[in-house]
Amino acid sequence: MKPIRLIRGFLTVGAWTLLSRVAGFARDVLTANYLGTGPVAEAFLVAFTLPNMFRRFFAEGAFNTAFVPIFSKKLESGEDPRDFAEDAFSGLAFVTIVVSVVAILAMPWLVLLMAGGFAGDERLPLAIEYGRICFPYILFISLTALLSGLLNAGGRFIAAAGAPVLLNVIFIAVMLFANYAGWDMGLTMSWATPVTGLAQLALVWFAAARMGFPLRLRRPRMTPDLRRLLTIAAPAVLAGGVVQVNLLVGRQVGSFFDGAIAWLSYADRLYQLPLGVVGIAIGIVLLPDLSRRLKSADTFGSRYALSRATEFALFLTVPAAIAILVIPVPLISVLYERGEFGANDSYQTALALAVYGAGLPAFVLQKVLQPLYFAREDTKTPFRFAVWSMGVNAALAIGLAPFFGFIAAALGTTIAGWTMTLQLWLGTRRMGDAARADDRLRSRAPRVIAASLLMGLYLWGAETVLSDALSTDGHRYWALAVLVLSGMAVYGVAGYAVGAFRMSDFRGQR
Repeated sequence: MKPIRLIRGFLTVGAWTLLSRVAGFARDVLTANYLGTGPVAEAFLVAFTLPNMFRRFFAEGAFNTAFVPIFSKKLESGEDPRDFAEDAFSGLAFVTIVVSVVAILAMPWLVLLMAGGFAGDERLPLAIEYGRICFPYILFISLTALLSGLLNAGGRFIAAAGAPVLLNVIFIAVMLFANYAGWDMGLTMSWATPVTGLAQLALVWFAAARMGFPLRLRRPRMTPDLRRLLTIAAPAVLAGGVVQVNLLVGRQVGSFFDGAIAWLSYADRLYQLPLGVVGIAIGIVLLPDLSRRLKSADTFGSRYALSRATEFALFLTVPAAIAILVIPVPLISVLYERGEFGANDSYQTALALAVYGAGLPAFVLQKVLQPLYFAREDTKTPFRFAVWSMGVNAALAIGLAPFFGFIAAALGTTIAGWTMTLQLWLGTRRMGDAARADDRLRSRAPRVIAASLLMGLYLWGAETVLSDALSTDGHRYWALAVLVLSGMAVYGVAGYAVGAFRMSDFRGQR
């Protein structure tokens, strides 16, 4: 197999993820416009979160963290990777079908488990109805995640990274048509959810077939390789459960404040734009690369891969975090404030966005550090760290809610994120030189921070100058564009001046 070219891989996945996130943002703008932050919006957001929560629990959070390293090594050595992939594919399908049936029957309790504040009001029956329609999405998207891991392990990133674009395009088309035809928007979006999952599965299945892996469903069987996969995946399942408990805590806190679930969701979606573009790109490309290098005992290559991934993460996420902290109100008000989404919604969502933004570098660095463990088939250590971070999140979100209201959920998420990152970093100290930062990374990291702070000062002053235009309907779009683009330019110039990057970094990378 050809070696994975890291920077090219990061940029390929990042570009497609950026397209997906931009399309997702357009979807969120339409959702905010048509549903606002009212009962239908909150009911649909909870219903849509349920299958996604289980998807991260089974496919991305557990199966793939065990599947990708094993499959990568089999691909490298030629040890019948297709047979192993089909066993994993069939086993995952069986598990998700069983979970779907149980979840549809138990939907009232699942909704209350996620949003206890819905009890006794109109949001509960809506969320139950929408949840039963949405939940089969887990089957399609879990199989999509596994096939995406297979493609990434083979160094083929485009189809897997592009699949989420289909989800957003379908949602946008459906919402526009539903508005034109006068259909019930909540029901229409619910029925569109499993359709998007099926479309994504079809795309990656055909891409896997072109790669030489046209996987078929067959009777699940417990082979030695699958038993090994489950042994490795078990702690990752528990870790995925911890992550979902964190999400559950946030939703529960938000459900007791009118509109808070929507405020937190819209803020989460916006800060997920840089997190997705950078963090997902790094996690997708780095895990199979480290797995292959570990198989071939390439210590220098592992250190190089880790350092370049960290450098790439810091270069893009530190300035994004500073920008989110400095100009959250213009970002939210210009992008979301229309239709059913009012000025108070903008302020509350901007507050949540700023708190989430403070944790952005931590969330991305987790994507850099976790593959160091997963490539070694170590899922137990990250699980222990996740349990500690869960405790931090629950204590802060629940304990601070009486004092800070719904924003306690965002505070808990951010501080728990930094707690998890610190634990992961300290845990790599025992991994030797392969997990050490190289001289270039140690030199450039403080320079990235310096350039980002200079950009933050500029944005603070520029927002003051443009304040009138940013609050005027006829001018706010161009004013925000000027603010963001000029801020990017300032960061680029400052970064080059202080040595945060060199133009040669983008040419001839391995």
